[in-house]
Amino acid sequence: MKKLLMILLAFAITPTVFAQKERKFVREGNGYYADGLKDTTKLDTITFGKAEVAYRRALQIKPDDFHWKFNLANSIYKQNKADQAASEFEKLAEETKEPAEKAMVYHNLGNSLLAQKKFDPSIDAYKKALRITPNDPETKYNLAYAMKMKKKDQEQKKKDQDKDKDKDKDKDKKDQNKDKDNKDQNKDKDKKDQNKDQQNKDQQQQQQPQQNKISKQSAEQMLQALENDEKQTQEKVKKAQALKGERTKVEKNW
Repeated sequence: MKKLLMILLAFAITPTVFAQKERKFVREGNGYYADGLKDTTKLDTITFGKAEVAYRRALQIKPDDFHWKFNLANSIYKQNKADQAASEFEKLAEETKEPAEKAMVYHNLGNSLLAQKKFDPSIDAYKKALRITPNDPETKYNLAYAMKMKKKDQEQKKKDQDKDKDKDKDKDKKDQNKDKDNKDQNKDKDKKDQNKDQQNKDQQQQQQPQQNKISKQSAEQMLQALENDEKQTQEKVKKAQALKGERTKVEKNW
């Protein structure tokens, strides 16, 4: 009987011990989270990281507790892990059925999406929160801010597109001017080549008569030389005949 009593007491004590540990981890998480919020000039990711660890320990004891899950997602968001926090808030939005809780989740989900510049999904999350709590001033403000940022982003994208178009136009204009310059240079080169060819032809035509003239002079000189040779030959023949005649007369006299 005593042994059985001890066992019953053990069962009675165990939930109390777990509850104490749970509250201990939650207090630690809340303390770290509050410490992280003290210095507004910077984001203390280390302290919020400690808060995350504490909340996860509490959830190991009580895994279905909405508040610890909500605080866990917030501590993740405060570590600049907006994408991971958004995933946690999305799961919470599906799990919780209580309207006030769901509104808080959608509000923080909108914050996580806006931090990632996912403007349309963040706007949708804020609108879902306002359908539940239409008079919430913070959600109204965040919705207006998200819409403003979306418009600003669209205007910036349009400016960037216009700049890109202008750059493309300038590039096309430069390319056209370059092509025109190349064509003009080629035309000038062709013209110079044509002028050079014409000059060569003119020089050849000028040289041709001179060559012909030289050839004519050479021919006249050769003809004159032949005439001189012929005269010399005739004179030699005459002298030879005259000498022969003299010799013949001498012989007759003998």
